Amino acid sequence: MVQKAKILLVDDRPENLLALEAILSALDQTLVRASSGEEALKALLTDDFAVILLDVQMPGMDGFETAAHIKRRERTRDIPIIFLTAINHGPHHTFRGYAAGAVDYISKPFDPWVLRAKVSVFVELYMKNCQLREQAALLRLQLEGTGQGDVGGSREPAGLLAELSARLAAVEEQAEALSKQLDDDSADAAAVATAAHLERKLTGLRRALDALEPGTGGGAPTLPSQS
Repeated sequence: MVQKAKILLVDDRPENLLALEAILSALDQTLVRASSGEEALKALLTDDFAVILLDVQMPGMDGFETAAHIKRRERTRDIPIIFLTAINHGPHHTFRGYAAGAVDYISKPFDPWVLRAKVSVFVELYMKNCQLREQAALLRLQLEGTGQGDVGGSREPAGLLAELSARLAAVEEQAEALSKQLDDDSADAAAVATAAHLERKLTGLRRALDALEPGTGGGAPTLPSQS
């Protein structure tokens, strides 16, 4: 069973959180509420999130300050943040949002379809990255000779390599389809850049896997970084 991605919704107004849940429920992912910046930071200590929807205007720690804390933490710095705001103070206000690390900045009231489409892109990218990490972990087990059970020494190396190659091919196919979708939709630059980074990691993992094929003489390959 594919594990659902978690989406963090941060807003001090319960009715806004309810509206976001209604809009994003169609994505069939796990929606996590936070009614303040402090509560959001606590949630980020223990859970991994695909994307954060963050209200700008909140009492106490506002969205800008919350985003700054998120970007300072190594664990959370790469999580995409979409800022939501009920007011528009012009270019300077928008620039502050991007400077704080947001990948997008949406003014309320927003188009539910557009918001759902934007969030779905980052959920898909998150899922592909999770699959890539899983393939890299399996490959490391093979290289280190520490696997157990289906991934371990009881399996023939050639059979394990074939299984890894098949799994990686499926991720490569999905990543290619997602990249084409982003190109067709003229998506946000941040989403396109994230997809390109994912494709580079897939290429590195494919090269490492190919080096293990019998007769290549490649020796022990270097696995791609998962950052």
